[in-house]
Amino acid sequence: MNTADLLINLLMYLFLPLWGLAGFADWCCHRATKIETTSGIKESLMHCVMGIQIAIPILLCLLFEVNVLVLLICLAAFFLHEYVAHLDVEYALPRREISIWEMHAHSFLATLPLYMLSLIIVVTWPMAIKVLTLDWAGHFSLVRIEEARGSDGYLSWYLGFMCVFCVFPYLEEFSRCLVVEINKARHDRRV
Repeated sequence: MNTADLLINLLMYLFLPLWGLAGFADWCCHRATKIETTSGIKESLMHCVMGIQIAIPILLCLLFEVNVLVLLICLAAFFLHEYVAHLDVEYALPRREISIWEMHAHSFLATLPLYMLSLIIVVTWPMAIKVLTLDWAGHFSLVRIEEARGSDGYLSWYLGFMCVFCVFPYLEEFSRCLVVEINKARHDRRV
């Protein structure tokens, strides 16, 4: 096994699941502070947006060869994610308690995408040079990987794992916030 394969395995079997577990820990903290009655649907929507911002580059890197296009999408998603994460904490801080446990979860949620992006850049160094030198010609299409990374069932396992630990919990959070928001609007109409 060469160094690139070791780094890809580190990404797939340590960093990607760890990011999902950190997301689940963050959701537990939101639930404990009753996000639906404090910062509400606006913050929950930001959580959904951040999840999508990271899911897109993850899926691209698992299914397609990393070229200039994929790297640019990864970079854009990373910086947009960081921006929304800043807005999220700025919005939530005056509205609900952010516990030490949630701060720890946030530290993982903020650093793991940077580590993953860094490893992708190292593994695909020639493409990173092409991005930096603006040598983009011929590297701007999605080229499916012959055998998707983890063709041994990894993708199905990982998507299932993320559904259980991130997608379903955050959909549950959003639905709780939506119910409270609808009930509040009904109450306001009656008054």
